Amino acid sequence: MPRILGLDLPKDKRIEISLTYFYGIGRTLSNKILKDANIDPNKRAKDLSEEEISKIAALIQKNYRVEGDLKREIAQNVKRLIDIGSYRGSRHRRGLPARGQRTRTNARTRKGPKKNVGIMKAAAEKPAAA
Repeated sequence: MPRILGLDLPKDKRIEISLTYFYGIGRTLSNKILKDANIDPNKRAKDLSEEEISKIAALIQKNYRVEGDLKREIAQNVKRLIDIGSYRGSRHRRGLPARGQRTRTNARTRKGPKKNVGIMKAAAEKPAAA
């Protein structure tokens, strides 16, 4: 099982797909990295030589932000929006969609499970004390 930058890649998948297990690397970026490293995208991860693995690791480390660095940068960007008091920052703070989506219906991914609002029957039907 090849290990690149502290992440174990699945050995039975093609290297083109295996690289997408990194946070921040998708199919397009994966193919670009393999093209720069002169490695066949159809090659299985277990068939890579140590030289090819180190070439991929060097390319990723030198040219791209992935995993923890990328997550930290995104978190800092969101924190900056919140701190300056922008509209997008206020949407992030309240846990609502920040890119103009409707919230009257839908938006359940951001808002969480539905909370019913209304009169409680048990409280409304209290018997009067005699």
